[in-house]
Amino acid sequence: MRDVRLRGFRERRSVKDALAVLEARVVQLPAEPVPLAAAAGRVAAEDVLARASVPHFARSAMDGFALAGESTFGASAAAPVELRIVGDSMPGRPFAASISRGEAVRITTGAPVPAGADAVLVAESADEVEQGGVRVLRAREPVAPGKHVGAVGEDVREGDRVVARGRRLRPQDLGVLAATFVPELLVVRRPRVRVLITGDELLAPGSAPTGPFIVDTNGLMLEALAWRDGAASVVIDRLPDRRERLREAFADATEEVVLVSGGSSVGPEDHAPLVLAELGEVAVHGVALRPASPSGFGFFGEGRRQVAFLLPGNPVSCLCAYEFFAGPTLRALGGRPRAWPHARRHARLRAKVASELGRTDYVRVTLEGDLATPLMTSGASILSSTTRADGVVIVGEEDEGLAEGAEVEVVMY
Repeated sequence: MRDVRLRGFRERRSVKDALAVLEARVVQLPAEPVPLAAAAGRVAAEDVLARASVPHFARSAMDGFALAGESTFGASAAAPVELRIVGDSMPGRPFAASISRGEAVRITTGAPVPAGADAVLVAESADEVEQGGVRVLRAREPVAPGKHVGAVGEDVREGDRVVARGRRLRPQDLGVLAATFVPELLVVRRPRVRVLITGDELLAPGSAPTGPFIVDTNGLMLEALAWRDGAASVVIDRLPDRRERLREAFADATEEVVLVSGGSSVGPEDHAPLVLAELGEVAVHGVALRPASPSGFGFFGEGRRQVAFLLPGNPVSCLCAYEFFAGPTLRALGGRPRAWPHARRHARLRAKVASELGRTDYVRVTLEGDLATPLMTSGASILSSTTRADGVVIVGEEDEGLAEGAEVEVVMY
């Protein structure tokens, strides 16, 4: 690759072309089995079928009395039908025998309906009285067979598909899987991430800035973004601006994704692209994107299956490049959609936005009602602009700016 240090970029790839390279080269990771208790948030690698019906027995949907519905036909408030109460059925403690016509069993919601019963008469429609030493039910209205009884498989039948391949498992999915006797399942393996923070001037978070030294902000930001996008692990290494140290860090990395913060532009200490080219290949370096034009990425390791992202050191540029390129890649590796996982709102621009054909712009805006105002102070190093902004407007490469009053979509922070 061409050494751009102190020379500059001859040309920059479009965002669309850069994304096309990633989509062609990055594929979903293999599947791995996990116990159900560890499956929350994971992506199912195959369709999952129920191994048991829910319910697997006929159960009461109401508190009342289980009985043969036919035995209540003709009942009314003026002429109630009397049945003998022969026992109780509770959740986990069913009535063990079968009942005959003219008999009833007290039952609570969720309890098994005993053999011989096909309906549940709700408690409000009956009276229980003592008569000759026997508890008697006086049914004041008829109940049809099947009424208030949940049939076997009413919720899920054995063999039904309960989770489709590609679904990110939600809490309710885990509940259904547990109910249908699925103790473990195959999920897409999650990518491991190593973050390489470069810069002689950087101090670890928690340090007090002093003299020419500043506190690293990108490490924590990238770590949080990687967790958001489904990383299995995140390791952060802070390195000086030394080519040999960066090369050693690359050579030692076993993770599927390496995020390099800094060292990607045209300065004399920007070693990351040359190191990546030496150990693998640089697929893209220099993108028509503002901010974050020095961004790039490439592939290295055995079979060049590891992907490295060259992210600018300026924090807003770093965030922008991550969102456009690294974030979608992490999500795709773990089986999630590539699309940005942000809420979106429609608004009108309060002021025009300048851009140029062939370049994509990442414009920070504040929202007031349905009006979006571009931030005036929005340099690539002004990280606070991303906390003062409510979101960003993406100006596509096909647009030569946006006019005041234009309808836009705001990608919400």
